[in-house]
Amino acid sequence: MVKICVIEGDGIGKEVIPEAVKILKELGDFEIIKGEAGLECLKKYNNALPEDTIKKAKEADVILFGAITSPKPGTVKNYRSPIITLRKLFNLYANVRPINNFGLGHIIGKIADYEFLNIKNIDIVIIRENTEDLYVGREKLDKDTAIAERVITKKGCERIIKFAFEYAVKNNRKKVSCIHKANVLRITDGLFLEVFNTIKKTYENIIEADDYLVDATSMYLIKNPNMFDVIVTTNMFGDILSDEASALIGGLGLAPSANIGDNKALFEPVHGSAPDISGKGIANPMAAILSVAMLFDYIGEKEKGDIIREAVKYCLMNKKVTPDLGGCLKTKDVGDEILKYIRNKIRGY
Repeated sequence: MVKICVIEGDGIGKEVIPEAVKILKELGDFEIIKGEAGLECLKKYNNALPEDTIKKAKEADVILFGAITSPKPGTVKNYRSPIITLRKLFNLYANVRPINNFGLGHIIGKIADYEFLNIKNIDIVIIRENTEDLYVGREKLDKDTAIAERVITKKGCERIIKFAFEYAVKNNRKKVSCIHKANVLRITDGLFLEVFNTIKKTYENIIEADDYLVDATSMYLIKNPNMFDVIVTTNMFGDILSDEASALIGGLGLAPSANIGDNKALFEPVHGSAPDISGKGIANPMAAILSVAMLFDYIGEKEKGDIIREAVKYCLMNKKVTPDLGGCLKTKDVGDEILKYIRNKIRGY
């Protein structure tokens, strides 16, 4: 039996993760253990990621994570983000972020009042290195100068770029694009691009490969997103580009993600804890539920992941959505609609 550590976290994490767990339980028989993390946890235990939660995460096969609220800079000494800590602890070096509107750009654009979203099909996967770059957190203040150390290793480049090409092969993708800033960051991004150019030769008869500067990519994602298929990039660039790209599909409420290592994986919606809407019951649970679909993909039950994606698509087509997408349903209502569709699908209705 697959053991899952569920960490709801803060804010809307406590609202969307229960809806995701509801779908999880409907489609599989799992051992679920709960852990705590986040700002509320910090106030309660003086630790944003208690040892008990780390122990439960180590025992689990996979982790389902909600969202956490970070304290304001300078208010907590030596604070470390729980999600970054878990990524590094379990060496979850590949962050996979699908940007997919299920071919419903014309519908989502209307219901979300995004006029520029008249795009019928957006299907991009952003694969982000997850353990290095500026997110190593090596910062210091030297008198009046703040300094951050950017760490890019050859090993880190090789494994994420190989992961991206292998992902493309396994998922029948046609192209991998390396996104960098090697014209300015000539050593760090220079290394990333050099490794990419070496590895792409192994796949040259199978997968097309190209590269773009990150600033140009920011424009191309809006102007001509269909020029991309699989994007591979460094940690911070991937974080920023995936948030930008989510606007193409209706926002972060439709953006799931997987954090994958050699021995463990963590699944989470890309969105944060959204304290401005926390407690109102209007948070979009679709990103969390789609993260569960990715969880099923990971454990070798893709057909169940596909049923979840089909259910989400049905709700989008029929405007059974939360206010962020122009609907009037509550978080729990959307979860119930997705659950209802899945049950009917299983029963053959």
